[in-house]
Amino acid sequence: MRDIKNKLTSSKNTKNIQTRKGKSFGYQVLGFGAGGGPAILTATGGTETEDGDFKIHTFTGPGTFSVSAIGPGTPSVPNSIDYLVIAGGGGAGSSEGGGAGGAGGFRETPGTSTGSYTVSPIAGSIAAFNATVTAYPVVVGGGGAGAGGNNQGASGSNSSFNSSVSTGGGGGGRGNTPGAGNPPSYGLPGGSGGGSGGRIGSGCSTASKGVGNTPPVSPSQGNPGGAAKTCTSITSDAGGGGGGATGTALNAGNPKGPGGDGGAGATTSITGSAVGRAGGGGGGGNPAGGNGGNSSDGGGAGASGSVAGIGVANSGGGGGGSGSSSGGNGGSGVVIIRYKFQ
Repeated sequence: MRDIKNKLTSSKNTKNIQTRKGKSFGYQVLGFGAGGGPAILTATGGTETEDGDFKIHTFTGPGTFSVSAIGPGTPSVPNSIDYLVIAGGGGAGSSEGGGAGGAGGFRETPGTSTGSYTVSPIAGSIAAFNATVTAYPVVVGGGGAGAGGNNQGASGSNSSFNSSVSTGGGGGGRGNTPGAGNPPSYGLPGGSGGGSGGRIGSGCSTASKGVGNTPPVSPSQGNPGGAAKTCTSITSDAGGGGGGATGTALNAGNPKGPGGDGGAGATTSITGSAVGRAGGGGGGGNPAGGNGGNSSDGGGAGASGSVAGIGVANSGGGGGGSGSSSGGNGGSGVVIIRYKFQ
């Protein structure tokens, strides 16, 4: 049998082996992994999933995206990050013909940096960026509260990441007869605007709807709410729908019309699967409430009775208006981050 130990202890062989070990150790110190490949972007935070060579971090509440390592920043080993920021949806107004809540603002990078997925039709209002080794705060806005007791719905809260802010959806206007001390019937402005409330005055007048894309960005982060066009008759109350990420809400029908449908949301495959979010809520009405935007985008359906739909959690959907009672709550927002990790 060959004496391996003696071979290794000879002067000539020992020198060669030590030289090779020294080079191997030097590569590891310079950032090369055990397989000889370069270091690559490494981060933690939120709920982590994978889509092929890409990692996705989904934040359903406030948190921190912590980058602990980056690569050389080459085309094959990038440090670039794409992300989606959706704010909380607005709550709907209460009482007869409550206006629906608008969807939370929807903002997405162009997707050209990390590629390999289909972006929404309104992507590009925020830019992808190259990560550095640091901790990035993540803010996820809550949905606005639906109103009770003849009140206006509350607007949703803003979401943000890397200094990019999406605005909370506007609250819906309250229904019922105007009077001294009553809150206004108009929809509030926001990422997408809230719908106005029904039974607003004589002569089938039209209440103003909430303005979307506030403050303005391009492409737009949302759309206006719908107007309530109604007479003073209690049988004619109907609220406007809430604006959505890609669609303007519908006005309420009149007379004795249904609540207005919510505006359509937007669909992106940033997680690896196509998901619609940020749909507007449907307005409350008689004989029927309006539909939530696209029905699968997170907006709550309006109601003809007291049970109004709520915005889906972490979709930024607007709350649905009620035909006779409390409005639905808006859905909370979400922040989603994507980058190449292998």
